Amino acid sequence: MKKLIVVVHFISISFFGFSQTSEWEEAKKYQENLNEEYKDSLHSPLLTEDLKTFESLDFYPISNDFIVEATFVKAKKEKPFGMKTSTSRTPLYKKYGTLHFEIKGKKCVLNVYQNLELIKRPGFKDYLFLPFSDTTNGKETYIGGRYLDMRIPTENKVIVNFNKAYNPYCAYNYKYSCPIVPLENDLDIAIEAGVKKFHD
Repeated sequence: MKKLIVVVHFISISFFGFSQTSEWEEAKKYQENLNEEYKDSLHSPLLTEDLKTFESLDFYPISNDFIVEATFVKAKKEKPFGMKTSTSRTPLYKKYGTLHFEIKGKKCVLNVYQNLELIKRPGFKDYLFLPFSDTTNGKETYIGGRYLDMRIPTENKVIVNFNKAYNPYCAYNYKYSCPIVPLENDLDIAIEAGVKKFHD
């Protein structure tokens, strides 16, 4: 049965012109790498007691339903603002643009942000931050919402793969300072993809 599912994904091509097969494989690899990172005591955000027994994060099954093509609209003349975090820290961000897409027939809009300090570091010049919350929060996923990483799009169409959604480090360790998902990025839909909550 498992082999059949893999074959289905390999022949599944979206009418939007992108390969859901490659996106599915990317999500699988991403989740595997995330598990390896969390097992590594040098890079893991886990508390010492959790790291001792850690085997894997709990993920939703990878689903093509949550690999969507979005229309990207770049923002104009946005002013920097201090994004609220789980601590008193307020790093400077700027709204970089909006993503317009549909999931299961429901129209959705999310803002993407640029960290004005992070972009000065090597390798992060084109990095964008996509925090979001949805109706699974506090039930199956972390109550504070989840994140996605993006790069500045080179055209007005971009793929958003929610199977790569991950938790803030605060979901694992209270010592971290994590951005709080802005209210405008709250989705009135269940994003049943990506990482689930760590502790009940």
